Amino acid sequence: MAAPDQLPKITTPLATREPSIHGSRPLPNTETLEVIPRQWKVIQTVREKFTCRQCEKISQSPAPFHPTPRGWAGPNLLAMIIFEKFGQHQPLNRQAERYAREGIEISLSTLADQVGACAAALEPIHALIRAHVLDAERLHGDDTTVPLLAKGGTQTARLWTYVRDDRPFGGDSPPAALFHFSRDRGMANPNRHLAGWQGILQADAYGGHNDLYRADRDPGPIEGALCWSHARRKFFELADLKGNTRKGKPAHDISPVALEAVARIDEIFDIERGINGLTAAERQAARHQLSRPLIEGLQGWLRAERDRLSKHNPVAKAIDYMFKAERWPAFTRFLDDGRVCLTNNAAERALRGVALGRKSWLFAGSERGGDRAAFMYSLIVTAKMNDIDPQAWLADVLARLPNTTASRAPRLLPWNWQPTECKRNVPVGTAF
Repeated sequence: MAAPDQLPKITTPLATREPSIHGSRPLPNTETLEVIPRQWKVIQTVREKFTCRQCEKISQSPAPFHPTPRGWAGPNLLAMIIFEKFGQHQPLNRQAERYAREGIEISLSTLADQVGACAAALEPIHALIRAHVLDAERLHGDDTTVPLLAKGGTQTARLWTYVRDDRPFGGDSPPAALFHFSRDRGMANPNRHLAGWQGILQADAYGGHNDLYRADRDPGPIEGALCWSHARRKFFELADLKGNTRKGKPAHDISPVALEAVARIDEIFDIERGINGLTAAERQAARHQLSRPLIEGLQGWLRAERDRLSKHNPVAKAIDYMFKAERWPAFTRFLDDGRVCLTNNAAERALRGVALGRKSWLFAGSERGGDRAAFMYSLIVTAKMNDIDPQAWLADVLARLPNTTASRAPRLLPWNWQPTECKRNVPVGTAF
């Protein structure tokens, strides 16, 4: 939203008043922020026919392209429907109710059909984003639950995301996110999503990724880099004094080992904040000098503490999370490669909108609906990562795609996009 001082202003003179006995004084300006309700309109394109008197041929200007085949909605309306649903978490039924209160009756099924038509129209842009993401040497990967409507209730489906973000190590490639939908969390899903890709995958310790790390994988094994935020979180929950107080637990339930582990890991995070944005070589040099001694000390201390704990102790389970199944090399891979991040927070940030959306639209109505959601999230999250207004970008892309050749489609990607026109400083009362 624009700041109030950037909005158009209307000057309204006050009625003339008689001066007081002390003389007239200029009144200070009073500003009130107001809103003008949006306008709906039907655009009619008149195409006149012309007849040549000599050859008697009839000519007529071509009909304007619609964003979708046999469409009736303009690009701004379509972009608003898509962004409200997937960017602002407003289900289509609530949108239909709001439009009806404004005098526009659009059925729920019609809105759903338009979302599907837009997905088909935007496929060239989505394909370019997918190719850009899978061209990365390092990816963040994560997944989250999505209720899927089924007979007798709902079943737990999944939305997966793979994020390319080279900014932490000074890379100049634009960030982007790719989403997928699946009915379950089986390991066949990441195998399918990353088929043919090789590089570094930053993720949690989900066992479904194990096939990706196999030496005999084609075209080669993926290198895993595990997330220190996940590791620290397990200790933090055991050292959370305020959390225990809210739950009514006594203060002596706080584990001193967990508290010390959190303090040691926080020192590593402090170093990472200082080198964020440097080149990969500079980050690797700083980690070798500053972080490696801390990591080696943490490893020895954790193993010594683990030997004194029962296997049923919650702190022992937090320590085992880092060491079992030979996970420690994946946790320490960031020491030898400046491109690797300490955490997988980039993927978790990309999934934040899905977590908010679940509270509004509650479930995916079908597998096709889940695929459309993954499709639209890929576009909207990528636009946000590039500091582009997703609704304005979608409206402009939908308007320009019918007249855009395949060779010029990359110009419409969020990091290359330039709006066709700027509609600022529009006089009050002007419809556009």
